[in-house]
Amino acid sequence: MNHAFLYAAARTPFGRFGGALAEVRPDDLAATALTGVLGKVPSLDPACVGDVVYGNANGAGEDNRNVARMAVLLAGLPVSVPGSTVNRLCGSSLDAAMTASRAVECGDADIVVAGGVESMTRAPWVLPKPAKGYPAGNVTAVSTTLGWRLVNERMPQEWTASLGECNEQLADRFAISRERQDGFAARSHQLAHAAWESGHYDDLVVPVPETGLTRDEGIRPGSTPGTLAGLKPSFRTGGSITAGNASPLNDGAAALVIGSEAAAEAVGAGPLARIAGRGTHALAPQDFGFAPVEAANAALARAGITWSDVSAVELNEAFAVQSLACVDAWRIDPAIVNAWGGAIAIGHPLGASGARILGTLAHRLRLSGDRWGVAAICIGVGQALAVVLENVTHGSENR
Repeated sequence: MNHAFLYAAARTPFGRFGGALAEVRPDDLAATALTGVLGKVPSLDPACVGDVVYGNANGAGEDNRNVARMAVLLAGLPVSVPGSTVNRLCGSSLDAAMTASRAVECGDADIVVAGGVESMTRAPWVLPKPAKGYPAGNVTAVSTTLGWRLVNERMPQEWTASLGECNEQLADRFAISRERQDGFAARSHQLAHAAWESGHYDDLVVPVPETGLTRDEGIRPGSTPGTLAGLKPSFRTGGSITAGNASPLNDGAAALVIGSEAAAEAVGAGPLARIAGRGTHALAPQDFGFAPVEAANAALARAGITWSDVSAVELNEAFAVQSLACVDAWRIDPAIVNAWGGAIAIGHPLGASGARILGTLAHRLRLSGDRWGVAAICIGVGQALAVVLENVTHGSENR
């Protein structure tokens, strides 16, 4: 079996809901990330790309007709390059990367571009299509931006609670205080700002034409636990989850070049990291925030390592409380988690976040010289995914 390697990563800046990227269609965002990541490997002939696999969570609007293939065409790649779109909600683009790595490992393709896109701003309102003619009375339009919609009445009520309420339950279960959550959120903003100031994102982020946005739009470097403490609970009276310690609604896209070891010649550069392990896990829908614990443990087992070997973790911060619950369960040093900031600050455009954290992890390992890292993401309706990367860049100090 071949090994699968990560050769390049790129993403757009992540825009706020209704912000600088609001007028950009999701298929154009997807094409920007695709063009951007191929620009990182200029020696690669795009005709050599065996497939493009993109993640997309909503897919009810301008991204509804296989947005991966739309990105291929809009980016000007040869029409011979195929495209496929996958949906595992928040984990969609990490799922795309896992799918791409399997294709490389089994020899179905030598080079695959994986990634994802979401415009939460442009997610449409929808009407359920009736079995017969439209009724004479009023009908209700449903937002497709986030969370449950058009819920099947056979679903138990506890499964279909709001994402915020599910995480309030997690806070109760593990006694994670509002103070800890606000402290974690403030750290995310401060680290994301410091990473930008230090130039860590310069090689990862590509601008979206005609928007003027060059950095993630939601980072608030002045955030402190004290300023966040003044925000009101968003989901439960007297609760602990606020707009400040949860990820926002965002627009953005990300992409990765994944290939075999032999692909280095066509790519024109050596790989950054080997995809060494993958993990998938599911719990009851309301417990989705805790699902990354066993997904990551499974990925580590498949890579043949333990948490004691891991030097860097990228955990998507859907909510501060679920991130803290996972870090506590893993019993790892919090300092190795999201050292360049996380989704609370950077943003969480659902279909793009998995590729963002995987690309960031590879670049963190390259810079530090450390060998092993884990990317993990929780997924609404009770799921999670994780990937273990092994740093293979030259000069890695701890190999």
